[in-house]
Amino acid sequence: MFVGIDVCKAELEVAIRPTTQSWSVANDQVGITALIKRFKKLRPELIVLESTGGLERQLITALIGAKIPVVMVNPRQVRDFAKSSGQLAKTDRIDAAILAHYAEVFRPQPRPFPDELTLELRALTARRRQVIDMIVAEKNRLATACRAIQKRITAHIAYLERELGEADRDLDRFIENNPLWKENQQILCSTPSIGPVSSRTLIAELPELGTLGRKQISALVGLAPFPRDSGTLRGRRTIWGGRASVRTALFMATLSATRFNPVIAAFYKRLKAKGKLPKVCLVACMHKLLIILNAMLKNKVPWSENFSLQTS
Repeated sequence: MFVGIDVCKAELEVAIRPTTQSWSVANDQVGITALIKRFKKLRPELIVLESTGGLERQLITALIGAKIPVVMVNPRQVRDFAKSSGQLAKTDRIDAAILAHYAEVFRPQPRPFPDELTLELRALTARRRQVIDMIVAEKNRLATACRAIQKRITAHIAYLERELGEADRDLDRFIENNPLWKENQQILCSTPSIGPVSSRTLIAELPELGTLGRKQISALVGLAPFPRDSGTLRGRRTIWGGRASVRTALFMATLSATRFNPVIAAFYKRLKAKGKLPKVCLVACMHKLLIILNAMLKNKVPWSENFSLQTS
């Protein structure tokens, strides 16, 4: 028995395969408790739901607490599956049925779900990014604003910059109170070009760093090149998918590393000397920096040029 759950703000739409049974409950504590009781009787092999930006958190926590196998999947993959199966219509009930069908066909393996502290750290990191986005937007508006509203925009920018400072202090306190995170941040920040912002993003958004092999961590972040070959044609290798927030942090760190990190800078110059495009060189350096950071956390050793050369 496979279950698909479409998570909405007010309701949870449930569908079961191979039967066509479906029902809905409220997306609140009462509805989730009733759902857990029903699943304990049905004993499904797997429950699949989509990532919805946080609306699914309460449900997943309850399912994991009840020891019911659950997997959160990428909405894009499910939508592609629906299109490939000829299902173009989209409603909550249809989406739940598609999720159940996806679970039955692919049977994705349940993975450890982040604990509450990690989720809170991610929320703080995401909020910091939101504040930065608002500051950038307001500064762009200020450049073309008429004199009548410049004062209000300037005041709002000052307020947002104070909020940014508070967000940084909250993140520092959060990591300081967790011995493992504190140790990992010290190791990461020992690397030239990795600062507090980059290290916090890696700790919050990539908790697998230091626990996986180089190929697995590259694919997880979205830095593993995929071939585009067919017949006698040979296309360029391109990166695809992965965690965008981690890639952004690594990109900014790599820009600095090509100037101030001796290992990455030398690697970048070698690629440029071979005639590689600047963007290709940067992506290759991002991949190399990720592999080094992964090995550092796995071995619990700070940055050293010799270790980095041996690792990469």
